[in-house]
Amino acid sequence: MTDRLATRFAACKEAGRAALVTFVTAGDPTVTATPAILDALVAGGADIIELGMPFTDPMADGPAIELANLRSLGSGTKTKDIFHLATTFRARHPHTPLVLMGYANPMLIRGSEWFANQCREAGIDGVICVDTPPEEDAEIGPALRAAGVHLIRLATPTTDAARLPTVLDGASGFLYHVAVAGVTGKQQAAQTAVEQAVEKLKAATDLPIAVGFGVRSAEQAAAIGRVADGVVVGSAIVDIIGSHGDAAAPFVQEFVATLSGALKANSPHFRETAA
Repeated sequence: MTDRLATRFAACKEAGRAALVTFVTAGDPTVTATPAILDALVAGGADIIELGMPFTDPMADGPAIELANLRSLGSGTKTKDIFHLATTFRARHPHTPLVLMGYANPMLIRGSEWFANQCREAGIDGVICVDTPPEEDAEIGPALRAAGVHLIRLATPTTDAARLPTVLDGASGFLYHVAVAGVTGKQQAAQTAVEQAVEKLKAATDLPIAVGFGVRSAEQAAAIGRVADGVVVGSAIVDIIGSHGDAAAPFVQEFVATLSGALKANSPHFRETAA
């Protein structure tokens, strides 16, 4: 089985830049509109895509993604639709890593083995289960690993040196550093805090470090991309979908292209070419 995440992070490292990781909610605004939005992410230059599983109680998410969840659920999105979106995405984009991000209830209600097998069959590369801490790894981790699907863990500003080994135990794919102690999209972390956190995490693991929560502009993405292996942008994209609805795809592509361009501008290869 090809490890698309490892391949993509290695390619970005070789190019001298961070990977652009983009997030949208499956079924937002509708299941029929989502494929064009996913294609727009790829066309705009996204390296890795996180596809959110809509949930009624998204405790880590701010207003933008909460509204996306409500739009998606209101339009009738079901778990089977999410896996269908993933399956058809994989057929169109065989090399772009796709990660499911969400909460334990929708993932585990039919059992972890069922969920993990659905992920494998749909070509999903990794899973972020926001509300399953490392201490509860047995609920989902073994099934995902048996299916060849990465379990991507979260580290936060409050993850201290004593807890970090627990977070890293069983983690794979990449480590997602939540840059702020709060919900998605609401506040911005200080660059010095991000740099210190990434340095600490890189000293503890060889996994790529992706930084997210509160990254809303090309300038922020470029700054974080100078120290991290990946930059995650979600709420700013979801806001565009909220504004434009079923017609959002070209606006999403345009915005993502600005983020991708900012990260590529960090590359020494880009600077040599520009010179």
